This record gives sequence, structure tokens and C-alpha cells, in this order.
Amino acid sequence: MAQTYHYYWLDVFTQQVFGGNQLAVFPDAQGISDTQMQQIAREFNISETVFLFPPETPSGTRKARIFTPGRELPFAGHPTIGAVHVLATIGRGPHTSPPRQVVLEELVGPVPVSIEEQGGGTLFIKLSTARAPEFRPIAVDPKTFAPTLGLEPADMEAPLPAAIVSCGTPFVILPVKNADALRRARLNIDAWHKLVASGALGTTDPLWTEHVYPITNDVSVRPADLRVRMFAPGLGVTEDPATGSAAAALAAHLAKHVTRPDGTLKWTIEQGIELGRKSLLYLEADKNDGDVMAVRVGGYAVTVSEGQFTLPS
Repeated sequence: MAQTYHYYWLDVFTQQVFGGNQLAVFPDAQGISDTQMQQIAREFNISETVFLFPPETPSGTRKARIFTPGRELPFAGHPTIGAVHVLATIGRGPHTSPPRQVVLEELVGPVPVSIEEQGGGTLFIKLSTARAPEFRPIAVDPKTFAPTLGLEPADMEAPLPAAIVSCGTPFVILPVKNADALRRARLNIDAWHKLVASGALGTTDPLWTEHVYPITNDVSVRPADLRVRMFAPGLGVTEDPATGSAAAALAAHLAKHVTRPDGTLKWTIEQGIELGRKSLLYLEADKNDGDVMAVRVGGYAVTVSEGQFTLPS
């Protein structure tokens, strides 16, 4: 017998419809198999689709499974923000005074999320990463990466070093000179695979090398501090308009290279400009004695539509 499931369609890391990153959320996904979740994500063909299940731990609010068109992810930012937005707006989150707290059980571990109600009922949602940052320095000259992005060596001249950083999902962070270089960047997949195979990144593991994240501090509009893009063709995502897990990695990377030894650091980044889907992500990192202790990523979301998905028997 065919089974029908309700879903919500959102734009995340924006307060405007047609901005941010698209997301489909299935708030009651019990009965959908792993194979079917992957098929649904491929059918929607957006960056991620998230499926929510009853929690498996006493502290959990929901268990979340996150799929790209290519595979399942252990952790992702905009599905976490969007899923909690849905839980809060359809009345399935906790009912305490703001800021409210929920915990999503993701493959990476429990992800704490706060919900802050602002003026007019607007919700600001902020996740804390489940894992401490992991850093892998890149020893090669950053100019080595220029051909893989279709850029000139001079375009890679930037004050921040390149590195691989993970707060649950690894990203290759590649600073570029300015917004013009970022705009012109196009990932050459064959050139990238050859560079990875050469050992230039210190690993050939696809898990650590398939997310390419060029950044610049040359922004289009204040209050943004940085402008970014994210390419992940290995996941079936040519370019992502807003990437919360990458923003978490970036916050850790920035905090590590700021001389301030203690306190909370904050940044705002813009993404999706080149795709016509401007996104704003709000980052925080706590430092103590020079160590990055905690990372948080926040943002807004808007519900665009809702519908029914019928799975064949």
C-alpha cells in the first residue's frame, strides 16, 4: 500500500523567499527506508533533504538523517537550522521561554540548537557543533591551487593560510585575493582530482578532499566580514548557496589565526551571491588560552511551501 509523507520546503540562511539555500524537511519520516531517503533526495535534487525520526536518547529532541543527491552526510548546517525551524513553527519543539533548546541526533553526534524568538515572531536559530575542530595544515604553496579554480597564481595571494578543517564535515579552505577572484572561480574537477592524487593536500581520502571552499575578506555589503563559495561535485552538488558546516569549519580556522587568546569571536559571512541566492551566516567561536573550544553557526529560515510525497508500495 502506498504511503504518503508530509514535507516542508524552506529557504535557509535568509529572511527572504528565493534567497538562501533550499531544503526539504520531512518532520515524520518513520517508515521511509535508507534507500528511499536517498531516492527522495535525488528526486528533489537540491543540496540536502532532511528526515526526522523519534529520538533514540533521553536528551534528544529528534533524530535527523541528512541526504544530498549523492549520499548521506554525518552533519550539515542548513538542514540542522531548517529542521529546527520546522519543529518550532509547527509546534513540535519545546515550549519554554526563549531562547529554547533542542538537540538533533545526527550521525556526527548530538547537535545542540538554540531557538531565539525575535521581534514579530522571527526565529533566529543557532547550532553548536557536536565535535571539536580538527585541523590539517596544507604545506604546499597556495598558488598551487590556482589552476584547479581557473585562477591565476596572483589570485591566491591572501593573508589567511589554506587548510583542511572539520567540525564534523571536512572542508578545504582556500583564501583568494578578492571578490573578483572569488567570482571568477570555477572548480576544474579533473585538475582537482589530479592535485589530490599527487598528495598535495596531505591525504587522498575523498572524505577530506571533496568539499572545496574558497573565501575572501573582500565583501559586497557590510555587515558581512567574509564572502565565500562552496563546491562539492562529489556529493552531487556543483555549488552550494549556503553551507553551515563549512561556516563552522571557517569559524574554527579564523579563530585559530586570531591573536586574541580568550573570549568569543564573531563574524558574518555572505554566500550564494554568484548563484543569485544571497545568504547570511552568523559565526561564533570561543577561545581559551589560544585553543578553539566551541563553534556555533546561526541564521534565519523561511518556509516557502509544503506538500505531500507519496512513496509507491
